[in-house]
Amino acid sequence: MSAHFFVVRATVPDATKRAEFDTWYSKEHMPDAVKTFKAEKAWRFWSVSDPAVHEAVYQFADKASLDRAINGEEMKRLIADFNRDWPGVTRTREILVRAEEFGAA
Repeated sequence: MSAHFFVVRATVPDATKRAEFDTWYSKEHMPDAVKTFKAEKAWRFWSVSDPAVHEAVYQFADKASLDRAINGEEMKRLIADFNRDWPGVTRTREILVRAEEFGAA
């Protein structure tokens, strides 16, 4: 089975709030999400092309694991926590499946 990825893209329009958002995501939200999702790994990125864009990527062994994570009641809690703490930050979500991987083992 191929790894599946859950990608959350957030736009933080207020440049003065990006450092606070970065700290919150790093210290609170991502550790909570990884634990809740039982994700294998997770990454965070800030866009160089558009400094307002933040992406978080969560890796799962397969689609069933990802589906359990994002369709459970805990997902609603994570969304509610995000909305409470960052009401002006919009998000999109995407599910990707790894089609191929290159590079050194």
